[in-house]
Amino acid sequence: MKRRIKKIRGTRTCGGGSHKKRRGKGSKGGSGNAGAYEHHFVRSLKRGIRKGKVKGKRSIHAAIRRDERILNVGELEERLAELLDSGNAEECDDAFIIDTTQLGISKILGKGGVREKLIVKAKAISNEAKDKIEQAGGSVEIVS
Repeated sequence: MKRRIKKIRGTRTCGGGSHKKRRGKGSKGGSGNAGAYEHHFVRSLKRGIRKGKVKGKRSIHAAIRRDERILNVGELEERLAELLDSGNAEECDDAFIIDTTQLGISKILGKGGVREKLIVKAKAISNEAKDKIEQAGGSVEIVS
């Protein structure tokens, strides 16, 4: 490779053909950060250019993460025996009273089925879950 470079030195166009071929920024692929996400993608990754900004100077808009725990209605009924044993659920007449706030569950979702009559106390509950509990003869109490 060095031999070729030494050979080219001193020539007018350095192996680029006509002197008119290497004019302007078009032969370079654009000026500045042009093509950072297209034809100069690898180059921009190496330089740390993202969305036209230099790495480290970009603002990070992270998605807001919620630490809330959720549970589906079907899982709630499956864990009913376990909840009764641990004292987190009570049996009252023909219904089961479950306080999900004691379990650290902040929202109940509607996946699964309900056959038992449940009285559920929760911070939040989806409409589908509420309908399924009420169709089985239970009730829902929203606790703040």
